[in-house]
Amino acid sequence: MLKINNIEVVYLKSILVLRGVSLEVPDGGSIVALLGANGAGKTTTLKAVSGLLVTEEGEVTDGSIEFEGVRIEKNRPEATARLGVVQVMEGRRMFRHLTVEQNLMVGTALRNDVQGIKRDLDMVYNYFPKLTKLRRSITGYLSGGEQQMVVVGRAMMANLKLMLLDEPSLGLAPLMVEEIFKIIQKFSTEQKVSILLVEQNAMAALSLASYGYVMENGRIVLDGPSEKLMENEDVREFYFGLSEAGKKKSYRDVKHYKRRKRWLA
Repeated sequence: MLKINNIEVVYLKSILVLRGVSLEVPDGGSIVALLGANGAGKTTTLKAVSGLLVTEEGEVTDGSIEFEGVRIEKNRPEATARLGVVQVMEGRRMFRHLTVEQNLMVGTALRNDVQGIKRDLDMVYNYFPKLTKLRRSITGYLSGGEQQMVVVGRAMMANLKLMLLDEPSLGLAPLMVEEIFKIIQKFSTEQKVSILLVEQNAMAALSLASYGYVMENGRIVLDGPSEKLMENEDVREFYFGLSEAGKKKSYRDVKHYKRRKRWLA
């Protein structure tokens, strides 16, 4: 289980970004969504877990992060990755001059179990059949959806226990988002790999996750089972753009969210 306990994160020793964030991701194949507008602190939360804060002169200055009972908030990224915690970065970051299979094998950099690597490569191709035909293709020439499959597949190759998935739907067509989310859900259920999902597409995220947290200005302002969040008036209005009557709200009306902040009252 991942436990984030009341953490604060500071960049450049002066900029406070996260303020007392606490959340949990149960083990055994749970999917937990972390929602919020741009700049709310979602990606920073993922980087605090994965250890990638160090690459941006950030640090956890208060609170703790535990994975399977081990404190990891001071870990280097490679140490956390060895525990089976891997972040899939926003923006489909990969080695674009390498083939699909070469990119997938990058995920095995910290492994030396040859048979296990072969088994997991077959597993990735089983979950993403499209990649089987593209295994020798240069990834820089793939579509956005195919590239997203590659970066998720690369994480699957890392002897994974917890996937930190950052904005997987960004820039993808709705049908491709639906396809990838179904595969992610199937993988999580069958392989018992838990996922902390950061996503601005709140409807898609809550449809996939069993539990969700809402962030604003570096704080968790709301949490609960996904079905309850989808029924919440504020979530429906500010993330789905729907009023109580089920009518679409205008952009001007939805912008009032930042001023009202009813769930902080």
